[in-house]
Amino acid sequence: MTESFVSFETKNGASFLTLKRAPLNVLDIAALTQLESALTELSCDDSTRVLILRAEGKMFSAGVDVADHTPDKVGGMIPLFDRTCRALANFPAPTIAVVHGHALGGGCELVLCCDFAVMAETAKIGQPEIQLAAFAPIAAMRLPQLVGYRNAADILFTGRTLTAEEALKMGLVNAVVPAEQLEKWVDEKTAQLTNLSRVALTMTKRALHLGFGAWDSCAAELERLYLDELMKTEDAREGLAAFMEKRAAVWKHK
Repeated sequence: MTESFVSFETKNGASFLTLKRAPLNVLDIAALTQLESALTELSCDDSTRVLILRAEGKMFSAGVDVADHTPDKVGGMIPLFDRTCRALANFPAPTIAVVHGHALGGGCELVLCCDFAVMAETAKIGQPEIQLAAFAPIAAMRLPQLVGYRNAADILFTGRTLTAEEALKMGLVNAVVPAEQLEKWVDEKTAQLTNLSRVALTMTKRALHLGFGAWDSCAAELERLYLDELMKTEDAREGLAAFMEKRAAVWKHK
C-alpha cells in the first residue's frame, strides 16, 4: 500500500489540505506527486470557497528533498515541483498557508504561492538554496513582486532565515500570532471568505493574477536556467554532496 503524505477534506465551503510527512514534511517526489494530485482534485470541487494549506509535525516544511536533486532525479523533480506550485498558485479559490513551524526552501515557495499566509510567532521562513550553490526558481519569480526587489535580493542572495516579525514587516505574510491562536485566525479568515460568493472570489483571483503577471514565460526560463546551466556546474554538485555528507562545501566557483 502506498504511504499517504497528504490528506484533504472539504466542509462548509472550506477545503483543508494537510502535509503529513512529519516531523519535517520534506517534499520528496512521492509527496509532491500526491500534493499535485490533491490540488488537481480539489480544484474541481465547486463547493470550495477557500483552501487552507497546513502541516503536521514540528515544521510546516523543510523543503524539497536534497536527495531528489541528484542528476538522475532533478530533471523530473524540478518540473514536478513547478507544476505543484503552479496548481497551488492558480487554485481557483483563495488559499491560506498556515505556518506553525519553519518554512524553508520549497516549503517557503509553497507559502509564496498562497494568497494569504499566517505564521506562528516562533516560526521562521527562508530560502537557503544559495548555501548549496543553488537558487529557488519559484521564489525568484514570486518574491520580487511580493516583497520588492531589494528584499527579494536580500533573501535569495544571503539565504538567511527570517523571523516571523521580519516576514510580516516585509509583507511576506499577512499576520503573525501566538501558536495557540493560529487556528482562531484561520477560522476567522475562513468564515470571512466562505460567506462570500464563490464566483466573485474566483473572478477576483483571476483578476489578481492578471495584475501579478503571467507564470508561463518566466517559469520556463527559470527551469531552463536551473536544469541546463546551474545543475551542470561543479559547485552545484559539490553543494549537494556536501549537504548529504554533512560536511562543509569546498567551492571551485565554476
